[in-house]
Amino acid sequence: MSGYLNGVTLVLVSPALAAALLAILPNYRLSARLNILASLLTLLAAFSLLAGRGPASPYALVDDLNIVFIVLSTVVGFTTSVFSASYIGHELETGRLTPINLRFYHAMYQVMMFGMNLALIANNIGLMWVAIELATLATVVMVGVYRTHEALEAAWKYFILASVGIAFALFGTILVYMAAQPMLGEGLQSMTWTVLIAHVSTFDPALLNVAFVFLFLGYGTKVGLAPLHAWLPDAHAEGPTPISAVLSGLLLNVALYAILRFKMLMTLNPAAIAPGPLMVTVGLISVIFAAFMLYRRRDIKRLFAYSSIEHMGIIVFAFGMGGPLANFAGLLQMTMHSLTKSAIFFTVGHIAQVKGTQKISDIRGLTESHPILGWGLVLGVIAIAGMPPLGIFMSEFLIVSSTFAREPLLAIALVFGLLIAFGALMLRLQGIVFGEATGSTAPSQASYLPIFAHLALVLAAGIYLPPMLVTWFQHVAQMLG
Repeated sequence: MSGYLNGVTLVLVSPALAAALLAILPNYRLSARLNILASLLTLLAAFSLLAGRGPASPYALVDDLNIVFIVLSTVVGFTTSVFSASYIGHELETGRLTPINLRFYHAMYQVMMFGMNLALIANNIGLMWVAIELATLATVVMVGVYRTHEALEAAWKYFILASVGIAFALFGTILVYMAAQPMLGEGLQSMTWTVLIAHVSTFDPALLNVAFVFLFLGYGTKVGLAPLHAWLPDAHAEGPTPISAVLSGLLLNVALYAILRFKMLMTLNPAAIAPGPLMVTVGLISVIFAAFMLYRRRDIKRLFAYSSIEHMGIIVFAFGMGGPLANFAGLLQMTMHSLTKSAIFFTVGHIAQVKGTQKISDIRGLTESHPILGWGLVLGVIAIAGMPPLGIFMSEFLIVSSTFAREPLLAIALVFGLLIAFGALMLRLQGIVFGEATGSTAPSQASYLPIFAHLALVLAAGIYLPPMLVTWFQHVAQMLG
């Protein structure tokens, strides 16, 4: 019990204290190391939660579902902090960032981690909303950290659209509280997940139906689902690359977690609408829309931003289909996407630094000029495109096969979107990594360990999934209904 409480406390306290210290530390190298150390402590605390489950309090809850998200977030948060140290150091040397910018950047990084961890642990729908808003605001200011016109415009667009989304989510949260109040009374009881789950079958289904539509639109904006995605490509393209990695690998997942929690509520009320068809429809639209948009990208970070929209669409589609196999595949797809996409952004960040551009037309022959970065990108794109034997192939195969067994027409539409996206990624990859090298051939001062650590995990998952992990994901899949 004490170990459980210490783990929950450290997952929240480590980033909070680190943020306060990083806000006052003037030395860049010391702050970069402290950022890594704080992220490592948070990761170790998250792993300690695997050892046992304690009782839920009115404010904190740890179960098999949110531990998946917490562990994944802290793993990617730690590796991104390692990548960030070398990446941001280069930005300081070239003058794109100042020491004051870096102090602000590192402090906001830990504020963001605190907000995401709090959202995942919260046993209160209001507290979860506040935590997601805190994490969003932290990433908004980090997107604009370069202070260029384009970066500030991207941050402003992100802020406006995210604010609209979070307002919808707040209204949906209030409606859930109103639906619970006649049965549970005023106060914390009507906002506590564990209490809501136990009594939701008696709530007014009409209020729940309206609430879920607003919640799905609100949190779906943060997931980056089409047509609510407009903020995401700009935020990826104009912000620092470590923020692109955590946006794709972490923040989108936190918003998805909120949707899944409310989906669980809806499925336990027999008179409420089934949330699956809405999720399947929007997820499929996102996949097909993003697949076609991949062909028109001229900026390498925007290219992979649209790839994130596609993959979040696949994940939402899987969870919308529901059932043990589709839910299992959705969890695996989410995990593999977070690891793969963050590795791709690590690679792309160093590529943009050595080449001095993000324009795809100006990046050629990477396997000749920078072989490690070039082949790292090849491996990452092959993984994200769903090629065997990497992990995303397994998850997408499970999603397609489970869908084909139940709704063949939906499976055909999904495969169509996957093939369109595959073609776009292979077309872009060929020009970027092969042929005659262009641009700078200066050596990259890159941190390769985070890139290949993620890709090694994705490769290992495609070949062999540990029985303990399979059992864990199967249990979570059953929880999701």
